[in-house]
Amino acid sequence: MTFSLVARCAETGMFGVAIASSSPAVAARCSYTRAGVGAVASQNITDPTLGPLTLDAMQYGLSAVDAVAQVIESGRFVDYRQVLAIDARGNTAIHSGPNSLGIWTEASGTDVLSAGNLLANDGVPQAIVDGFKRTNGHLGDRLISAMKAGLAAGGEAGPVHSAGLQLRDKVPWPVADLRCDWTEDCPIEAIAAAWTVYKPQLEAYVQRALDPREAPSYGVPGDE
Repeated sequence: MTFSLVARCAETGMFGVAIASSSPAVAARCSYTRAGVGAVASQNITDPTLGPLTLDAMQYGLSAVDAVAQVIESGRFVDYRQVLAIDARGNTAIHSGPNSLGIWTEASGTDVLSAGNLLANDGVPQAIVDGFKRTNGHLGDRLISAMKAGLAAGGEAGPVHSAGLQLRDKVPWPVADLRCDWTEDCPIEAIAAAWTVYKPQLEAYVQRALDPREAPSYGVPGDE
């Protein structure tokens, strides 16, 4: 009931997760990033502890492969879990338990890994990776294009209702964390629309946090 990707920008070191599901608020439970460390999606009958644990393991020096292996070895009910990870070098790793729902599969490429469960068909993750690879520019743009490609390839077996996009750069908070927690329309299109608005302001929001004296105008009534 979920399809997602984790990715890294080789030029900037930015990490990102994009995800969609028929369940509500999927991004709140499944998306994890850490500056200089990596990105993780923990999905399919989700255990939200697996994302931070995998990031911890990578921060302590393990590769994505070793981090996922360590977390799964010590985890509970791992036959029901699906965990995707990418590390600071662009290495990727995945665990898909045999009790993952419906059609579940994965695909990977340079600096990108996609997987899903309860999919409409087994080609969806590869379509997501292909969509990511054929798009240039900002990591956020590439994630949006990838998710749209996955949806066009069939997406989930049923309608999706929530989606999210999280980006992490050089600061300890997400530089973008856009979510559509529930809609009867397309949540991926909702996230894409939000990204169109947010992208031009992303750097300004970071600057306001680091040093508001150098920040651009807030663009609200009364702001000089």
